[in-house]
Amino acid sequence: MPSGQANHKAARVRRSRDVAIDVPRIERAFREILIAIGEDPDREGLRQTPARVARMYAELFTGLHQDPEEHLKTMLDVDHHEMVVLRDIPFNSMCEHHFMPFEGKAHIAYIPGGKILGLSKLARIVDLYSHRPQVQERLTSQIADLLAKRVHVKGCAVVLEAVHTCMTCRGVKKSGSVMVTSALRGVMQTNASTRAEALALLHS
Repeated sequence: MPSGQANHKAARVRRSRDVAIDVPRIERAFREILIAIGEDPDREGLRQTPARVARMYAELFTGLHQDPEEHLKTMLDVDHHEMVVLRDIPFNSMCEHHFMPFEGKAHIAYIPGGKILGLSKLARIVDLYSHRPQVQERLTSQIADLLAKRVHVKGCAVVLEAVHTCMTCRGVKKSGSVMVTSALRGVMQTNASTRAEALALLHS
């Protein structure tokens, strides 16, 4: 392949990678969905809807194209070895099974292993992982695993409570149902008294 063609192909690849979310393609696809359900995408009320939905997806799925370890670059060396707790972190995500939202609160407790994270970083980590197609169980484990494996905490507990619209608005339609998931790592998993203390703080 001539060098000019190779350079042109490489440039196309780079450009395709730079565009993390293909908004025009989503817009075209959602227009087809409107037609498939028997709607007229050109009527006044729906004319701009495909574009709105495309922009919404671009916002909801930003976590797919972000590295969670970016939020670990400002860890602080602090001589603190007691439990750190952050409760009631609001989050929203999209269930990957029906592409309907679920939202709730995340609660995190960890025992530092020599470094601490700023509280805003914990919230950003929750946001990053939640802004992907998800299941709540995986989301809970991802947050705990990042703290255990990359922050090297002595132990952590992550509890998520959420309402899933794929259950409240369709299917069994059980309004008010709340799903609770937990993930324990390190001493939170192996030491009963430490685990009890963490869960008591998270739920108090």
